[in-house]
Amino acid sequence: MTAVLKTFELKTKAYCDIINITEQVQQCINKSGINDGIINVHVAGSTGAISTVEYEPGLVKHDIKQLLEKLIPYDEDYAHHKTWHDYNGAGHLRSFLIKTSQVFPFKNQKLILGTWQQIIFIECDERARSRKIYCTIVGD
Repeated sequence: MTAVLKTFELKTKAYCDIINITEQVQQCINKSGINDGIINVHVAGSTGAISTVEYEPGLVKHDIKQLLEKLIPYDEDYAHHKTWHDYNGAGHLRSFLIKTSQVFPFKNQKLILGTWQQIIFIECDERARSRKIYCTIVGD
């Protein structure tokens, strides 16, 4: 069993930027030299998130953003704001809900995803960020 760490970077926009990272994740597997195994995709930060979705305009530009705004609106007066004197309480809660890591299987160096399933990064912060995504590949 072998483990390899690969990374890539993203430039994001504030307030729920949703980026399809499937190709970058697949490239990490391709460069790892590992044929069969799992890949853990992780953002090191508490206002980013990793998930999957059918990456189509209705979901990405409207439905996901609308759902998250209903559940965790950016304009609430969160206690976090009083603690740190910033205004990204919603970003921390969204990241907490969605999570900062996901694990995906692959076989013959190909991600095993559903027909319409893509891996996404969601910027939950209230400002644009530079993000580093860590991909830990484990397998044979």
